[in-house]
Amino acid sequence: MKIALIGTRGVPANYGGFETCVEELGKRLASRGHEVTVYCRESYYKEKRPEYLGMKLVYLPNLKFKSLDTLSHTFLSILHSFGRSYDVLMVFNAANSPMLFLPRLLGKKIAINTDGLEWKRGKWGKTAKRYYKLSEWLSTKFAQRLVSDSTGIQDYYRQTYGVESTFIAYGAYVTKSKRPELLEKLGLKKGEYFLQITRFEPENNPLLTIEAFKKLKTDKKLVLIGGVPYQSEYSKAMEKEAGGNIILPGFIYDKELLNEIWCNCFAYVHGNEVGGTNPALLQTMASGAFTIAVDVSFSRDVLNDSGIFYKKSAADLSEKMRWAIDNAGRLDSYKEKAIGRISEHYSWESVTDKYEKMFRELAGK
Repeated sequence: MKIALIGTRGVPANYGGFETCVEELGKRLASRGHEVTVYCRESYYKEKRPEYLGMKLVYLPNLKFKSLDTLSHTFLSILHSFGRSYDVLMVFNAANSPMLFLPRLLGKKIAINTDGLEWKRGKWGKTAKRYYKLSEWLSTKFAQRLVSDSTGIQDYYRQTYGVESTFIAYGAYVTKSKRPELLEKLGLKKGEYFLQITRFEPENNPLLTIEAFKKLKTDKKLVLIGGVPYQSEYSKAMEKEAGGNIILPGFIYDKELLNEIWCNCFAYVHGNEVGGTNPALLQTMASGAFTIAVDVSFSRDVLNDSGIFYKKSAADLSEKMRWAIDNAGRLDSYKEKAIGRISEHYSWESVTDKYEKMFRELAGK
Protein backbone atom coordinates (compact mmCIF):
# COMPACT_ATOMS: atom_id res chain seq x y z
CA MET A 1 0.00 0.00 0.00
CA LYS A 2 0.97 3.64 -0.47
CA ILE A 3 0.40 5.45 2.82
CA ALA A 4 0.78 9.16 3.62
CA LEU A 5 1.30 10.26 7.23
CA ILE A 6 0.11 13.87 7.60
CA GLY A 7 -0.39 16.45 10.34
CA THR A 8 2.73 16.16 12.52
CA ARG A 9 6.01 18.05 12.59
CA GLY A 10 7.64 15.06 10.91
CA VAL A 11 10.56 12.72 11.47
CA PRO A 12 13.12 12.16 12.92
CA ALA A 13 10.90 12.39 15.99
CA ASN A 14 12.22 15.22 18.16
CA TYR A 15 9.11 17.01 19.28
CA GLY A 16 6.29 14.93 20.78
CA GLY A 17 4.05 11.90 20.97
CA PHE A 18 2.56 12.11 17.48
CA GLU A 19 6.01 12.40 15.92
CA THR A 20 7.21 9.35 17.85
CA CYS A 21 4.14 7.44 16.72
CA VAL A 22 4.78 8.38 13.08
CA GLU A 23 8.41 7.29 13.31
CA GLU A 24 7.71 3.96 15.01
CA LEU A 25 4.69 3.19 12.84
CA GLY A 26 6.19 4.42 9.58
CA LYS A 27 9.45 2.52 9.80
CA ARG A 28 7.65 -0.72 10.59
CA LEU A 29 5.17 -0.31 7.75
CA ALA A 30 8.10 0.42 5.41
CA SER A 31 9.92 -2.71 6.59
CA ARG A 32 6.76 -4.70 5.79
CA GLY A 33 6.90 -3.55 2.17
CA HIS A 34 4.56 -0.56 2.20
CA GLU A 35 5.48 2.75 0.58
CA VAL A 36 5.31 5.30 3.39
CA THR A 37 5.53 9.08 2.92
CA VAL A 38 5.83 11.42 5.90
CA TYR A 39 5.03 15.12 5.47
CA CYS A 40 7.46 17.27 7.52
CA ARG A 41 7.29 20.93 8.51
CA GLU A 42 10.13 22.66 6.73
CA SER A 43 11.09 25.09 9.50
CA TYR A 44 11.68 22.33 12.05
CA TYR A 45 14.43 20.55 10.13
CA LYS A 46 17.76 22.07 9.14
CA GLU A 47 18.85 18.81 7.53
CA LYS A 48 16.33 17.81 4.88
CA ARG A 49 17.09 14.21 4.08
CA PRO A 50 14.94 12.58 1.36
CA GLU A 51 14.46 9.33 3.29
CA TYR A 52 14.60 8.14 6.87
CA LEU A 53 14.34 4.55 8.13
CA GLY A 54 12.68 3.49 4.87
CA MET A 55 10.17 6.37 4.84
CA LYS A 56 10.06 9.01 2.09
CA LEU A 57 10.10 12.55 3.47
CA VAL A 58 8.38 15.58 1.93
CA TYR A 59 9.17 19.04 3.36
CA LEU A 60 6.60 21.80 3.01
CA PRO A 61 6.35 25.29 4.57
CA ASN A 62 4.44 26.09 7.76
CA LEU A 63 3.41 29.41 9.27
CA LYS A 64 5.11 29.64 12.65
CA PHE A 65 2.20 31.09 14.56
CA LYS A 66 0.56 29.34 17.51
CA SER A 67 -2.81 28.91 15.77
CA LEU A 68 -1.61 28.34 12.19
CA ASP A 69 1.49 26.17 12.50
CA THR A 70 -0.35 22.86 12.16
CA LEU A 71 -3.17 23.93 9.86
CA SER A 72 -1.02 25.73 7.31
CA HIS A 73 1.25 22.73 6.87
CA THR A 74 -1.58 20.22 6.76
CA PHE A 75 -3.34 22.29 4.07
CA LEU A 76 -0.23 22.22 1.86
CA SER A 77 0.32 18.52 2.59
CA ILE A 78 -3.22 17.69 1.48
CA LEU A 79 -2.74 19.68 -1.74
CA HIS A 80 0.57 17.91 -2.39
CA SER A 81 -1.06 14.51 -1.84
CA PHE A 82 -3.44 14.99 -4.78
CA GLY A 83 -2.25 12.97 -7.76
CA ARG A 84 0.15 10.88 -5.66
CA SER A 85 -2.21 7.89 -5.70
CA TYR A 86 -1.97 7.16 -1.98
CA ASP A 87 -4.16 4.29 -0.85
CA VAL A 88 -4.66 5.92 2.56
CA LEU A 89 -4.20 9.37 4.06
CA MET A 90 -3.43 8.89 7.76
CA VAL A 91 -3.98 12.27 9.42
CA PHE A 92 -3.02 13.06 13.01
CA ASN A 93 -4.96 15.53 15.19
CA ALA A 94 -8.69 16.24 14.88
CA ALA A 95 -7.85 19.96 14.55
CA ASN A 96 -6.79 19.17 10.97
CA SER A 97 -10.24 17.88 9.98
CA PRO A 98 -11.43 21.06 8.16
CA MET A 99 -8.61 20.43 5.65
CA LEU A 100 -10.16 17.06 4.75
CA PHE A 101 -13.26 18.33 2.96
CA LEU A 102 -11.73 18.29 -0.51
CA PRO A 103 -9.93 14.91 -0.32
CA ARG A 104 -13.12 13.33 1.02
CA LEU A 105 -15.07 14.94 -1.86
CA LEU A 106 -12.55 13.40 -4.26
CA GLY A 107 -13.04 9.96 -2.77
CA LYS A 108 -9.75 9.65 -0.90
CA LYS A 109 -9.53 7.10 1.90
CA ILE A 110 -8.91 8.98 5.14
CA ALA A 111 -8.23 7.94 8.72
CA ILE A 112 -7.67 10.45 11.52
CA ASN A 113 -6.16 10.00 14.96
CA THR A 114 -8.30 12.34 17.04
CA ASP A 115 -5.74 12.95 19.82
CA GLY A 116 -7.12 14.21 23.14
CA LEU A 117 -9.80 16.73 24.05
CA GLU A 118 -7.94 19.81 22.86
CA TRP A 119 -10.78 22.20 23.73
CA LYS A 120 -10.21 21.46 27.41
CA ARG A 121 -6.68 22.88 27.37
CA GLY A 122 -6.25 26.04 29.38
CA LYS A 123 -4.03 27.78 26.82
CA TRP A 124 -6.90 28.28 24.35
CA GLY A 125 -9.41 31.14 24.37
CA LYS A 126 -13.13 30.85 23.63
CA THR A 127 -12.74 31.09 19.85
CA ALA A 128 -10.08 28.39 19.74
CA LYS A 129 -12.13 26.12 22.00
CA ARG A 130 -15.12 26.45 19.66
CA TYR A 131 -12.87 25.64 16.72
CA TYR A 132 -11.62 22.46 18.37
CA LYS A 133 -15.14 21.32 19.20
CA LEU A 134 -16.15 21.94 15.58
CA SER A 135 -13.08 20.04 14.41
CA GLU A 136 -14.08 17.02 16.47
CA TRP A 137 -17.48 16.97 14.78
CA LEU A 138 -15.98 17.46 11.31
CA SER A 139 -13.57 14.60 11.87
CA THR A 140 -16.57 12.29 12.26
CA LYS A 141 -17.90 13.52 8.89
CA PHE A 142 -14.80 13.70 6.68
CA ALA A 143 -12.76 10.67 7.81
CA GLN A 144 -13.92 7.13 7.10
CA ARG A 145 -12.07 5.88 10.18
CA LEU A 146 -11.43 7.52 13.55
CA VAL A 147 -8.61 6.32 15.76
CA SER A 148 -8.91 6.77 19.54
CA ASP A 149 -5.76 6.25 21.58
CA SER A 150 -7.65 5.31 24.75
CA THR A 151 -10.95 3.74 25.72
CA GLY A 152 -11.83 7.05 27.40
CA ILE A 153 -11.57 8.92 24.08
CA GLN A 154 -13.44 6.09 22.37
CA ASP A 155 -16.28 6.44 24.88
CA TYR A 156 -16.29 10.24 24.42
CA TYR A 157 -16.81 10.05 20.64
CA ARG A 158 -19.43 7.36 21.02
CA GLN A 159 -21.41 9.29 23.63
CA THR A 160 -20.94 12.77 22.13
CA TYR A 161 -21.23 12.11 18.41
CA GLY A 162 -22.74 8.63 18.23
CA VAL A 163 -19.81 7.25 16.21
CA GLU A 164 -17.53 4.29 16.75
CA SER A 165 -13.77 4.59 16.52
CA THR A 166 -10.88 2.16 16.33
CA PHE A 167 -8.95 1.91 19.58
CA ILE A 168 -5.20 1.93 18.94
CA ALA A 169 -2.95 3.10 21.78
CA TYR A 170 0.63 4.31 21.51
CA GLY A 171 3.60 2.05 22.09
CA ALA A 172 6.78 2.17 24.15
CA TYR A 173 10.09 0.34 24.48
CA VAL A 174 11.03 -1.37 27.72
CA THR A 175 14.39 0.20 28.54
CA LYS A 176 17.12 -0.08 31.14
CA SER A 177 19.85 2.24 32.37
CA LYS A 178 23.09 1.79 30.43
CA ARG A 179 25.07 4.98 31.09
CA PRO A 180 24.02 6.45 34.47
CA GLU A 181 27.10 8.70 34.38
CA LEU A 182 25.19 10.90 31.90
CA LEU A 183 23.15 12.16 34.87
CA GLU A 184 26.18 14.17 35.95
CA LYS A 185 25.41 16.66 33.16
CA LEU A 186 22.42 17.79 35.21
CA GLY A 187 23.98 17.29 38.62
CA LEU A 188 21.74 14.31 39.36
CA LYS A 189 22.26 10.99 41.13
CA LYS A 190 20.32 7.75 40.79
CA GLY A 191 17.20 7.62 42.95
CA GLU A 192 17.67 11.14 44.29
CA TYR A 193 15.08 13.09 42.31
CA PHE A 194 11.40 13.25 41.43
CA LEU A 195 10.75 13.72 37.72
CA GLN A 196 8.10 15.18 35.43
CA ILE A 197 8.46 15.53 31.65
CA THR A 198 5.74 17.61 30.04
CA ARG A 199 4.79 20.87 28.40
CA PHE A 200 4.42 23.67 30.90
CA GLU A 201 0.69 24.12 30.54
CA PRO A 202 -2.06 24.27 33.21
CA GLU A 203 -3.75 20.99 32.29
CA ASN A 204 -0.44 19.15 32.81
CA ASN A 205 -0.06 20.57 36.33
CA PRO A 206 3.72 21.08 36.57
CA LEU A 207 3.22 24.15 38.78
CA LEU A 208 1.11 22.06 41.13
CA THR A 209 4.00 19.55 41.26
CA ILE A 210 6.32 22.33 42.38
CA GLU A 211 3.86 23.46 45.05
CA ALA A 212 3.57 19.89 46.33
CA PHE A 213 7.34 19.37 46.34
CA LYS A 214 7.86 22.54 48.36
CA LYS A 215 5.69 21.08 51.10
CA LEU A 216 8.09 18.16 51.47
CA LYS A 217 11.05 18.04 53.78
CA THR A 218 13.52 16.07 51.68
CA ASP A 219 17.03 16.19 50.27
CA LYS A 220 15.76 14.87 46.95
CA LYS A 221 15.47 17.14 43.95
CA LEU A 222 12.61 17.87 41.57
CA VAL A 223 13.41 17.85 37.84
CA LEU A 224 10.82 19.29 35.44
CA ILE A 225 11.84 18.73 31.82
CA GLY A 226 9.97 20.60 29.10
CA GLY A 227 8.63 24.06 28.38
CA VAL A 228 6.39 25.67 25.78
CA PRO A 229 7.07 26.73 22.16
CA TYR A 230 5.43 30.09 22.87
CA GLN A 231 6.04 31.83 26.22
CA SER A 232 2.99 32.16 28.50
CA GLU A 233 2.18 33.55 31.94
CA TYR A 234 2.05 29.99 33.24
CA SER A 235 5.50 29.10 31.89
CA LYS A 236 6.88 32.37 33.32
CA ALA A 237 5.48 31.38 36.72
CA MET A 238 7.30 28.04 36.34
CA GLU A 239 10.61 29.75 35.63
CA LYS A 240 10.29 31.92 38.74
CA GLU A 241 10.16 28.75 40.87
CA ALA A 242 13.41 27.31 39.53
CA GLY A 243 16.56 27.13 41.62
CA GLY A 244 17.82 25.18 44.59
CA ASN A 245 16.43 21.66 44.51
CA ILE A 246 14.01 22.50 41.68
CA ILE A 247 15.67 22.07 38.28
CA LEU A 248 14.15 23.20 34.96
CA PRO A 249 16.63 22.19 32.23
CA GLY A 250 14.20 22.94 29.36
CA PHE A 251 13.47 20.55 26.51
CA ILE A 252 15.88 17.61 26.19
CA TYR A 253 15.95 15.74 22.87
CA ASP A 254 18.98 13.52 23.51
CA LYS A 255 17.27 10.12 23.69
CA GLU A 256 20.15 8.44 25.50
CA LEU A 257 20.21 11.11 28.20
CA LEU A 258 16.42 11.05 28.52
CA ASN A 259 16.52 7.30 28.99
CA GLU A 260 18.96 7.64 31.88
CA ILE A 261 16.88 10.40 33.46
CA TRP A 262 13.75 8.24 33.28
CA CYS A 263 15.33 4.98 34.40
CA ASN A 264 17.11 6.47 37.40
CA CYS A 265 14.48 8.75 38.92
CA PHE A 266 13.14 7.99 42.37
CA ALA A 267 9.55 8.58 41.24
CA TYR A 268 7.75 10.12 38.29
CA VAL A 269 4.84 12.55 38.66
CA HIS A 270 2.32 12.36 35.81
CA GLY A 271 0.02 15.38 35.79
CA ASN A 272 -1.58 15.32 32.32
CA GLU A 273 -5.33 15.34 32.78
CA VAL A 274 -6.47 16.03 29.18
CA GLY A 275 -6.11 13.57 26.34
CA GLY A 276 -5.92 9.86 25.95
CA THR A 277 -2.95 7.53 26.26
CA ASN A 278 -0.03 9.78 27.11
CA PRO A 279 3.30 8.75 25.51
CA ALA A 280 5.34 10.12 28.42
CA LEU A 281 3.37 7.97 30.86
CA LEU A 282 3.98 4.89 28.72
CA GLN A 283 7.72 5.57 28.56
CA THR A 284 7.79 6.17 32.30
CA MET A 285 6.27 2.75 32.90
CA ALA A 286 8.56 1.16 30.30
CA SER A 287 11.56 2.67 32.11
CA GLY A 288 10.56 0.93 35.32
CA ALA A 289 9.87 4.18 37.16
CA PHE A 290 7.51 4.34 40.11
CA THR A 291 4.63 6.56 39.01
CA ILE A 292 2.35 8.94 40.90
CA ALA A 293 -0.40 9.97 38.46
CA VAL A 294 -3.22 12.50 38.60
CA ASP A 295 -6.47 10.64 39.24
CA VAL A 296 -8.32 10.85 35.91
CA SER A 297 -9.75 8.08 33.75
CA PHE A 298 -6.96 8.37 31.17
CA SER A 299 -4.32 7.71 33.84
CA ARG A 300 -6.19 4.76 35.30
CA ASP A 301 -6.76 3.20 31.85
CA VAL A 302 -3.00 3.01 31.30
CA LEU A 303 -1.43 2.72 34.76
CA ASN A 304 -4.05 0.48 36.34
CA ASP A 305 -2.56 -0.97 39.56
CA SER A 306 1.09 -0.38 38.61
CA GLY A 307 1.28 3.02 40.30
CA ILE A 308 -0.60 5.27 42.71
CA PHE A 309 -2.89 8.25 42.10
CA TYR A 310 -3.25 11.72 43.56
CA LYS A 311 -6.20 14.07 43.70
CA LYS A 312 -5.61 17.40 41.97
CA SER A 313 -4.27 19.31 44.94
CA ALA A 314 -0.79 20.20 46.09
CA ALA A 315 -1.53 18.80 49.55
CA ASP A 316 -2.60 15.39 48.26
CA LEU A 317 0.29 15.11 45.80
CA SER A 318 2.74 16.08 48.52
CA GLU A 319 1.25 13.38 50.74
CA LYS A 320 1.71 10.77 47.98
CA MET A 321 5.31 11.88 47.39
CA ARG A 322 5.97 11.54 51.13
CA TRP A 323 4.39 8.06 51.07
CA ALA A 324 6.80 7.03 48.32
CA ILE A 325 9.79 8.26 50.32
CA ASP A 326 8.61 6.48 53.47
CA ASN A 327 7.84 3.26 51.57
CA ALA A 328 10.82 3.10 49.21
CA GLY A 329 11.22 -0.63 49.83
CA ARG A 330 7.73 -1.34 48.47
CA LEU A 331 8.10 0.45 45.15
CA ASP A 332 9.76 -2.36 43.16
CA SER A 333 6.54 -4.36 42.93
CA TYR A 334 4.82 -1.40 41.24
CA LYS A 335 7.72 -1.03 38.80
CA GLU A 336 7.56 -4.70 37.80
CA LYS A 337 3.81 -4.45 37.15
CA ALA A 338 4.36 -1.35 35.00
CA ILE A 339 6.94 -3.07 32.81
CA GLY A 340 4.63 -6.07 32.49
CA ARG A 341 1.74 -3.88 31.28
CA ILE A 342 3.93 -2.25 28.64
CA SER A 343 5.14 -5.62 27.33
CA GLU A 344 1.62 -7.04 27.21
CA HIS A 345 -0.43 -4.09 25.94
CA TYR A 346 1.78 -1.37 24.45
CA SER A 347 4.40 -2.81 22.10
CA TRP A 348 5.01 -0.90 18.85
CA GLU A 349 4.68 -4.13 16.88
CA SER A 350 1.13 -4.67 18.08
CA VAL A 351 0.32 -1.00 17.45
CA THR A 352 1.57 -1.36 13.86
CA ASP A 353 -0.44 -4.56 13.39
CA LYS A 354 -3.63 -2.68 14.27
CA TYR A 355 -2.88 0.28 12.00
CA GLU A 356 -1.95 -2.02 9.12
CA LYS A 357 -5.17 -3.99 9.52
CA MET A 358 -7.20 -0.77 9.52
CA PHE A 359 -5.39 0.53 6.42
CA ARG A 360 -6.04 -2.69 4.53
CA GLU A 361 -9.73 -2.58 5.37
CA LEU A 362 -9.94 1.10 4.46
CA ALA A 363 -8.15 0.62 1.14
CA GLY A 364 -10.13 -2.50 0.30
CA LYS A 365 -7.00 -4.64 0.29
